[in-house]
Amino acid sequence: MNKLILKIIRLAFIGQEGHVPSALSILDLIDTVYKKYITKNKLNKFVLSKGHGSLALYVVLEKYKIIKNVNTFCSYFSKYGGHPDKNKIKGVESSTGSLGHGFPFASGMALGKKIKKESGKVFVLIGDGECNEGSIWETCLIANHHKLNNLICIIDHNKSTNRALIVDDLRKKFISFGWDAFTINGHNEKLLLKTIKKQKKKPLAIIAKTIKGKGVSFMENNPEWHHKKIDKETLKRISISLKII
Repeated sequence: MNKLILKIIRLAFIGQEGHVPSALSILDLIDTVYKKYITKNKLNKFVLSKGHGSLALYVVLEKYKIIKNVNTFCSYFSKYGGHPDKNKIKGVESSTGSLGHGFPFASGMALGKKIKKESGKVFVLIGDGECNEGSIWETCLIANHHKLNNLICIIDHNKSTNRALIVDDLRKKFISFGWDAFTINGHNEKLLLKTIKKQKKKPLAIIAKTIKGKGVSFMENNPEWHHKKIDKETLKRISISLKII
């Protein structure tokens, strides 16, 4: 995982862009879903509603050879921007970045599968700060109404929302909207996979407790780094700490 972490840091340095801590908090989640579900079955789909965490998605897509040449990240003619674009990037199901948009899109995909009697699950990853958007809770109502037991929403609970609007107990909120919901350690692959398998008759919410900036000690839970640029000294410092030069 350290190699993927450093890849994110290097891309952010090259492009002088990117929400690095947000990408690091979801890296384990995305990698696990792709490794165990997306690459194993083409009918399974993934939507990154939290589009500003695109760096994590790009390095995972490259790892599994779905895309290549991500080193152009945020250069003028690059297709790999700060938010993923479905019209430019193979494997991206929805253009996202405006918070609250990817979740209803994924819900529509899951409903489409139901209508077509098509197998496969739709995974969508949202941020806890994204839960401030009304479209999140409207989608919860719709998913429950249509009994979308092929929809799995993973919430990146890295406490970003605590600096804006407190949303209290996310698990209880999703349950109140008719979902099954579980809270787990978002950096524990085995626990994530075990929880995914618990889905039966309802849409499933997994509140994944994560660390913003996971893997880089001075970034962890430090709001200063939310959208701070990576300079040469920082790149070198992280490379040494990860023991990859």
